[in-house]
Amino acid sequence: MALHLIKLCVGCDSPEDLEAWIAMRLEEKRRRGEPVEHFHTTRMMPKRMAELTDGGSLYWVVKGMVQCRQPLLDIRPFTDGEGISRCRLVLDRQVVRTEWQPKRPFQGWRYLKPEDAPLDIRSGERADEMPDHLRRELTELGLL
Repeated sequence: MALHLIKLCVGCDSPEDLEAWIAMRLEEKRRRGEPVEHFHTTRMMPKRMAELTDGGSLYWVVKGMVQCRQPLLDIRPFTDGEGISRCRLVLDRQVVRTEWQPKRPFQGWRYLKPEDAPLDIRSGERADEMPDHLRRELTELGLL
């Protein structure tokens, strides 16, 4: 069974912001002639790599709510120029919207069991016209 990671999405106010940032970074790589792949670099190396790369995802906490995820394709350890061990979480470019789930701030990433992960929202299933502040309040009250 797949295992997931969860992490705060610092600097993005919405999944749309995350998608725009990914598109910009991929375009920069394309222009520089680098491999066009999306990854997130982290200092801590997950120990349960086989479970994570067997269908796992990185769930993003945006503004205090889990709002989306990206399928995890690979985990690549490396040593940076200063001799510090790091790893790249290679992610699918697609950002999948999930049901909103409140999450308190934390540092780094955490493992997320499949039974604790929010469900995906299928296209057309959610009322996208609902303002984020209202969706946040209703979710915090347990009404969504």
